Amino acid sequence: MHPTRPFTRRTVLAMALASLTSGALPALAQTKPAGHDKALRVILPLSAGSGADGAIRAISTPISKALGQTLVIENLPGAGGITGTAQIVRASKDGDTIGIVSNNHVVNPSLYKNIPFDSIKDIAPITIIGTTPFVLVANPKVPARTVQELIAHAKAHPGTLNYGSSGNGTILHLGAAMFVEQAQIDVPHIPYKGTGQLMNDLLSGQVQLGVVAVAPAMAHIKAGNLRAIGITSAKRSASLPDVPTIAEQGLPQYELDGWIAAIAPAGVPKTEIDRLYQGFVQGIASPEAREALIAQGYEIQLTPPDVATRFMASEKLRMQAAVKAAQVKMD
Repeated sequence: MHPTRPFTRRTVLAMALASLTSGALPALAQTKPAGHDKALRVILPLSAGSGADGAIRAISTPISKALGQTLVIENLPGAGGITGTAQIVRASKDGDTIGIVSNNHVVNPSLYKNIPFDSIKDIAPITIIGTTPFVLVANPKVPARTVQELIAHAKAHPGTLNYGSSGNGTILHLGAAMFVEQAQIDVPHIPYKGTGQLMNDLLSGQVQLGVVAVAPAMAHIKAGNLRAIGITSAKRSASLPDVPTIAEQGLPQYELDGWIAAIAPAGVPKTEIDRLYQGFVQGIASPEAREALIAQGYEIQLTPPDVATRFMASEKLRMQAAVKAAQVKMD
């Protein structure tokens, strides 16, 4: 078990599966529940077209059917997700407004001095919907196919490599910075405004390295336009089974997954949190929803609310240590 991570994703998955197989979840009616005649507002503190945005839109219909409420998805990006999350925590406590957050929700407290909410105390986690691995990729012009070859090349040819990210303080920035720090190599960071620009310059060779989500990188890796060096998660990706993890290639402390979670404002009654959780479980149980999430590169988790709460608190502490070690700072 990782010394700075007492509550691992494997523990999360085991507890979630125990809950889902216990038969404890009551069936939900396919009609609007009493007191919930209006739509369910779903705030995404992320831009349209992001991975989390695509995943939630892909599963919104089956979740809507399970809850008996129309889902109205609202993108409120800005300030690394802080702008939209502030709206989530200030929303009404009636269970008719929720939010979808990702890793940056627990990374931001280590990056920004003045966040207008507490990332743990001011939310009521509903469930960790799913996790997805990232992959360290290199432009094919880089003469390295493994982590150790990449480290050796970087040390032998200082100043010849850099890495790009989707922006300062993003999870892709942190993922690459963690690798550089643990590999003890000197590779500068080039921030971009979004994943699209990053991918374009990785493909053209303007930047040589980057940590990116597996799903959008798959086609480029298979075509030989990008080279997969290592998977960031604790286990190999089902989509790239022949690519070893970074940890098994000599950096045993390296571990990073992407994840998305459903949250509500703190103060929403437990009965409402449970109703919403059950809606996600039943909605994502449909083949349509499961296939959509898997196509987006997610491993479905659906942790119960109490497990999600402990997971996010643990992740906040782990990311705090990772940010400090990698010396990631906002300009």
